[in-house]
Amino acid sequence: MTHEHPPIPDGQGDAHEAALRKRLRERALTHRQAMPAERRAQLTLRIARHLDELVARLQPDTLGFCWPYRAEPDLRDWVQGWLAARPGRVASLPVVLERHAPMTFRAWTPGVPMPLDRHGIPHPADGVEVQPELVLVPLNAFDDHGYRIGYGGGYFDRTLAVMRTVAVGVGFEAGRVPDTFPQPHDRPMQWLVTEAGAFEARPRNQLADRNMR
Repeated sequence: MTHEHPPIPDGQGDAHEAALRKRLRERALTHRQAMPAERRAQLTLRIARHLDELVARLQPDTLGFCWPYRAEPDLRDWVQGWLAARPGRVASLPVVLERHAPMTFRAWTPGVPMPLDRHGIPHPADGVEVQPELVLVPLNAFDDHGYRIGYGGGYFDRTLAVMRTVAVGVGFEAGRVPDTFPQPHDRPMQWLVTEAGAFEARPRNQLADRNMR
């Protein structure tokens, strides 16, 4: 499912793109939150199968993921299965320590204390800091080049800028769009995983793309 966008008027690129990004975010969130829970669960099972294939290929021993938020795919059962499949694996969750700084990842296992952060999202109260080899990043709207539209806080962009990891965007296929109008600081995913499969992101020449508009 994709959506076409109107051309950007000359001289209004930045403001117009910001408005388009906001619209794409709201559309993706509205669609996802309106999806029946049973349908989301079915699609999440398909996503899990594709994640199985991708992690079997990439073979990480340390993994970062996100607690489900605003009807995102719930990967907790999948992560627990991944942990149980081989001793020594470590899963972790992101923790926001400072508002405009990169996030920290802390080790997670079922049952650890999980207070709510400022956004109401559970996170490990303490624990070992982890540098995950692979991070599962939630997608709202996203494009084939691996660029995503998150919630506007820039947390993952700041984190991925300083972390050596494989970024795997995970979301529902309905969020795929022709263009997310990435900003210069946006960090693309290397892989995208939806109910339709696991896809390696296609490189994008941002400067050339912008000059063609």
